[in-house]
Amino acid sequence: MKVLDAVRRVLEEEGGPLHYKEITERILDQGLWRAEGLTPWNTVNAQLAVDISRNGDQSLFYRAAPGVYGIRGGSAPEPGARMSFLDAAEAVLEEHAGQEPMHYRDITGKALDLNLIETEGLTPEATMYASILAEIQRQNKRGELPRFEKLGKGYVGLTRWHEQGLPYQIEVHNREVRECLMQRLGAMDPTAFEELAGELLAKIGFEDVVVTRAGGDGGIDVRGTLVVGDVIRTKMAVQVKRWRSNIQAPVVQQVRGSLGAHEQGLIITTGDFSAGARQEAEQPDKTPIALMNGEQMLSLLIEHDIGVVRKSYDIIELEEDEE
Repeated sequence: MKVLDAVRRVLEEEGGPLHYKEITERILDQGLWRAEGLTPWNTVNAQLAVDISRNGDQSLFYRAAPGVYGIRGGSAPEPGARMSFLDAAEAVLEEHAGQEPMHYRDITGKALDLNLIETEGLTPEATMYASILAEIQRQNKRGELPRFEKLGKGYVGLTRWHEQGLPYQIEVHNREVRECLMQRLGAMDPTAFEELAGELLAKIGFEDVVVTRAGGDGGIDVRGTLVVGDVIRTKMAVQVKRWRSNIQAPVVQQVRGSLGAHEQGLIITTGDFSAGARQEAEQPDKTPIALMNGEQMLSLLIEHDIGVVRKSYDIIELEEDEE
């Protein structure tokens, strides 16, 4: 079965939008498509992005949120939705580069020509390049294989164009470590898990973090203040759920109802969120509830060296002969 046919079946079964990584997992679990590379989710994301950019409103699929896709006839698509700079860069490289590096200025120009991105900034090329470099650095720090690679001054390619060699051996190892870490999270004592969540929040910029009570799945588990640049201070109430199943909309409503004065909410889960939960969290007339799923939590734990140890090795190469 072709990739997009498999995506269609999964989204029809779900009846609502899903993140491309969840789509990929279901495709592989059901045996609908056989992936040859080590990053099948990147292939799925790129195929969807290309189909949407090429066919516009005629595409069977639509982008409900960054990295989240739906099928027309399910939840209503957002008209005129644009890609993020990173998704647009991936789509341009996948469709128009012929597996050859492109300069970031050319990538940006093609993305603008195809109406993949919309920006009011005066330097979209600089934004594009900065976004790509930042993602490469972030994914490396999280132990993930970056989807982009920097090739020469200003030139960018897709890592999956050559799925072989040391980077992919490292990716296989890191993926095994990620799976083991997720298993550890699932086996943790509830109190220890809430304390771990509190440690993670402190690492990503929260201050005055307090684990409110042991256990207590029915209420707020952690409170703290998210500080941005020592200027913006937002009180946050956090509920932590060590679940395998998807969080549903009533949980989001429960958290919103438990908020104190001037608080915003955050739900952290080792599982994921249903389409209904995501929609409820983003209700425009209600206090927003931020959502962190298991993959996001895992990436942040690794990025901040919680539960993992980094090891580095020197790689030697032959010295070039001098003419």
